[in-house]
Amino acid sequence: MNVRSFFWTDSTIVKCWLASVPSRWQAFVANRVSEIQHLTKKGVWNHIPGTENPADIISRGMTPVQLQYQMLWFEGPIWLKQNRCTWPVETEFSPDQFDKETLEEKSSVVLPIEVTAPNEIFSRLSTFTQTVRLVAWMRQYCHNAKKQNTRKIGNISFEEFLAASKVLVKLSQAESFGQELKDLSHSQEVRSTSRIANLNPHLVDGIIRVGGRLANAPVSENHKHPIILDHHHPLSIMIVQHYHEFLYHAGQQLLIASVRGNCVQCFRVKPKVMEQLMADLPPDRVNPAPPFQKVGVDYCGPLLITYPHRRSSPMKCFVSVFVCLVCKAVHLELVADLTTGAFLGALKRFIGRRGKPILIMIDNGRNFVGARREIAELQRLLRSQQFQTGVIFETCKEGINFKFIPARSPNFGGLWEAAVKSFKTVFKRTVALKVL
Repeated sequence: MNVRSFFWTDSTIVKCWLASVPSRWQAFVANRVSEIQHLTKKGVWNHIPGTENPADIISRGMTPVQLQYQMLWFEGPIWLKQNRCTWPVETEFSPDQFDKETLEEKSSVVLPIEVTAPNEIFSRLSTFTQTVRLVAWMRQYCHNAKKQNTRKIGNISFEEFLAASKVLVKLSQAESFGQELKDLSHSQEVRSTSRIANLNPHLVDGIIRVGGRLANAPVSENHKHPIILDHHHPLSIMIVQHYHEFLYHAGQQLLIASVRGNCVQCFRVKPKVMEQLMADLPPDRVNPAPPFQKVGVDYCGPLLITYPHRRSSPMKCFVSVFVCLVCKAVHLELVADLTTGAFLGALKRFIGRRGKPILIMIDNGRNFVGARREIAELQRLLRSQQFQTGVIFETCKEGINFKFIPARSPNFGGLWEAAVKSFKTVFKRTVALKVL
């Protein structure tokens, strides 16, 4: 049965609450307004004076003796029994008549931001190539207007096309990263709140590029330090659209790899951005080379082994870890003791299996700190002049360059230190306390 319902309230503020969307008010009011509106969605809310509101009798307090004579409580207002046309004229209340604090209206925080529209050069033509050629022709015209003796005529050359591309990049970065460009121009770091702060940006020929540790890698500048562009800028959209059509509407993965340059070195090194900036990787780490042509060496141990004799007691031994500096391949050799001859024997076995390296890097022992006698023995071995002289003498005869890293700088040997950690983790989980 479809019956129309009427609801009455003597609060003008409540009337304003119910006449607006709940999201306009603060959480406490909004939740209750939303529930009331849901329960009374088929009804009409009207205003009634407080003197004619039966609910007002109880809210103000009254004894039972007094209540029995209140006909307003039992029968309601007199006009409620009459025809609807005799009801009081409805008064409209607007939220603008009240203070926002009284209405508990949700405050809105507005931060005025100056938005600079992109230069119209980016909207004149629809493709990246056409836009670059337009800029190149404009540059050629300006050059001819200034210098009558060295006029440029003919088609746009590759150098002019590349220079025009850089002009568009600089214009795009000036519109997207104005503050960052200003900071870098004054030889300052970008602010920590900048959205490109994690990229360690730096300025090269007026263009903001990504930082990194590939300064010594034999690849192009665009691969080592890519240009930073705002993905919302029209120039970025045109570049992506250009490669999308150039690659015959390639999919997302192929398109992204093509735009980023598909740099194998960047993918392999993939440095993590940390608070402490790392130095550039040395040339031996980034120049391509066959496996184990350039290696780093470290000892780990001691381990316990038994020889195949009856009643033989366990003996200490060590493991020599050879790590390729380029591809990070690992070769392990068992070393019987901490002598120069034992190490040279392990080196000869390594060469017999993996080939002769041209460079070997090793700790000089000063980074070993520990109280155990075994560590002290290893430290004395690597620091001893006899060991260094003997090893360098033997390797020089084979045409091998042998280098010791600087003192108290274990970060120079981080590659083979990581390999030692990996070996120990796997070895301890597999062998445990067994004596091999």
